[in-house]
Amino acid sequence: MDMKLQRELARLIAAMRRDSRQQSGLETRLVPPDKDTAYRVARLVEEELALPVVGWKIAAMKEELQRQLRTDSPIYGRVYARWTSPASVEHARQCSPIPEVEYQARLGADLPPRARPYTIGEVTEAVASLHPGLELAQCSFIHDASFPPLPAILADGAGSGTIVYGPPIPDWRTRDIAGQEVVLSCDGQPRRRGTAGAALDHPMVPLTWLANELSRTGIGLKAGQMVSTGTLTGMLRPKAGETYVADFGPFGSVTARYT
Repeated sequence: MDMKLQRELARLIAAMRRDSRQQSGLETRLVPPDKDTAYRVARLVEEELALPVVGWKIAAMKEELQRQLRTDSPIYGRVYARWTSPASVEHARQCSPIPEVEYQARLGADLPPRARPYTIGEVTEAVASLHPGLELAQCSFIHDASFPPLPAILADGAGSGTIVYGPPIPDWRTRDIAGQEVVLSCDGQPRRRGTAGAALDHPMVPLTWLANELSRTGIGLKAGQMVSTGTLTGMLRPKAGETYVADFGPFGSVTARYT
């Protein structure tokens, strides 16, 4: 896929994201041939949007979700919007929205590209705070019979959307982050439950993977960015008027409403 086609795809995706619109399928000539090309297009989308990257999303850390998302490895995408809880979004302007319960890690130090891999200890040390959160994921392609292959979704930020986060978890390094059950409720009714231990092992595991992936590709992570470390409760399709609450027990809760 030559640079002209990569740029054409980047302009298309950027336009869809700016206009909050979707399309069915994608011309075969515009589907990236592999993940590396897809991530290069995602970087071009960043240039086209000319927006600051305020964070990153990670998905598919474990095999079950990898099967659902048609990938053989974790995936990532840039995040351009983040809000404190409670948050409200217009359902009609959310493209195939999905609320996902996730721990959000805010970096207090850069993790720049380097030859030596980052250890989980180094990455943990770089985290300024850990927060309960929701990722309000989106996708520019309609999930129909013409849904394009995974590389097109990666070029679109791997379904990245808006990060919503609550106050930082006190003393999070000494708390049972992996074992704490989280509950996702819709309009007061519990819909999903999960733990970081089952979904991710621990939020620092996917964060370390991302630090090394972005190091390998010459991008790196920057202080102040917030990383949504992966869903703990799977994927749900919200309806207009619904309110979702992610309850992290003693670690706090986060609320998002689709108006």
